[in-house]
Amino acid sequence: MRRHIPVLMNEVVAALQPESPRNSRLIDGTVGGGGHSRALLGAGVDAVLAIDRDARAIETAGQALAAYGDSVNFHHGSYIDMQAAARALGWQTVDSILLDLGLSSYQLDDPARGFSFRFDAPLDMRFDRDEAGDTAGDLVNGLAADELAEIFFRYGEERHSRRIAREIVRQRPITTTRMLAEAVADAVPAQSKRRSRVHPATKVFQALRIAVNKELDAVERVIPIAIDLLRPGGRLAVITFHSLEDRLVKQAFKRLATSVVAPPGMASIEERRASIRLVNRKPISPDQAEESANPRSRSAKLRVVERLQAP
Repeated sequence: MRRHIPVLMNEVVAALQPESPRNSRLIDGTVGGGGHSRALLGAGVDAVLAIDRDARAIETAGQALAAYGDSVNFHHGSYIDMQAAARALGWQTVDSILLDLGLSSYQLDDPARGFSFRFDAPLDMRFDRDEAGDTAGDLVNGLAADELAEIFFRYGEERHSRRIAREIVRQRPITTTRMLAEAVADAVPAQSKRRSRVHPATKVFQALRIAVNKELDAVERVIPIAIDLLRPGGRLAVITFHSLEDRLVKQAFKRLATSVVAPPGMASIEERRASIRLVNRKPISPDQAEESANPRSRSAKLRVVERLQAP
């Protein structure tokens, strides 16, 4: 199993490094292996609230950050719960928040998790296997063809979504990652497979993972929660790995960075003051050296915003 390499490490540290390390607080909402948190603690962050839905990530990060002792507090759960977790520590505001929305290498490389078609494994794909909820297998074998097609199109932008869904229904029951990958490959036209450099099941696996974990809903909900937790001048950094996530984050940031003033006589328009400023108007991507060293970083995009003074 390959070691997980945090993406855009230098760029994240540059964006979130505290001006003054005294009592500086970071929420790492997706701590994973703890790489970003370790780097930021080394750069002067005084205390970290490390959150992850994956129990194994909490265990791995605990080992990676053990040297920092009581400076790191762990919370097993969703980043949606960051406000309650912060309040439990007595934190009313924080200096920085990081959300790295990608899968870690140990999740992808663990056959039992069912995230990858490189292994033959049960169709699970849940980030938190202790949490009740549908697995990918439940969706694949329980939904109607039109419902599956909607998931593949909406969350995977899969152009052959209907063909794939019909073939899956025809071949059910489908219980393993290999069976699903083969069903998708059977459905995709040969010409499309020849033109593409990626496995035909890539978008379907992405779509199912997003649906199982309700990822886009969580991202949309957490942004205003995170902004509300930041002190004035505090920063939120979000790393995305596919266009759906990045588009959602971009639109949310743009909305919160824009003031709305009602014209005279238009009282029905709700006025709103901008609560953030965009630190980088265009997303930051890995340079060629990082992409060569860590091919999984290729699709990563980093967006950073800063909390403005409260009105």
